[in-house]
Amino acid sequence: MRKIKRVKVLGWRWRRNELRRHSDAVEAWIVLGAWTFAMAAGTVAGVAGAQSVAAAQARDAAVRRPATAVLLTAVPSGKGAGVDYSRVKAKVRWTDAQGVVRTTTTDVKAGADVGSTVPVWTDGHGHLMSEPPSPSVATARVVAAGTGAGLAGGLFVLAGGRLIRLRVERRATDQWGEEWERAAARWGRRTG
Repeated sequence: MRKIKRVKVLGWRWRRNELRRHSDAVEAWIVLGAWTFAMAAGTVAGVAGAQSVAAAQARDAAVRRPATAVLLTAVPSGKGAGVDYSRVKAKVRWTDAQGVVRTTTTDVKAGADVGSTVPVWTDGHGHLMSEPPSPSVATARVVAAGTGAGLAGGLFVLAGGRLIRLRVERRATDQWGEEWERAAARWGRRTG
């Protein structure tokens, strides 16, 4: 069996020829509009997503307060059963901003001695929080959020454009079928 070679002609929907239907030009405009709008919407969504995450991180960083806690329990070395932990849970005590002495369990560096000081982060109301992310991690989160929001926004618009294009194609196929029926009636033959 001989293989048929297909030739793709770029921009065929934009060129004038007798075989081009009106629906072909409409489809071309839909594709162009969808891609243009998707790029714009993706950019806007990406910037908005990145700014939203950056603002949330800034609010979160403004709440965190560094404090120094005293280690109350012995901390294991973090090695065992073939696993090496750099941080382990241990009991610590610290004094909050209001002067209240507080005690809780938190992550500390493995192998620390009882009575040694460890840095902790509080929310200003006496509750411990995790350490704020480093600038590089914070930047990576902002970039990831912006990229994800941009891709989601762009893909949403492209999906909408695809649905519109499918509707136009379905309508063109129905019209094509009607035209064949009319042609068959003129020729005196039945097509179906």
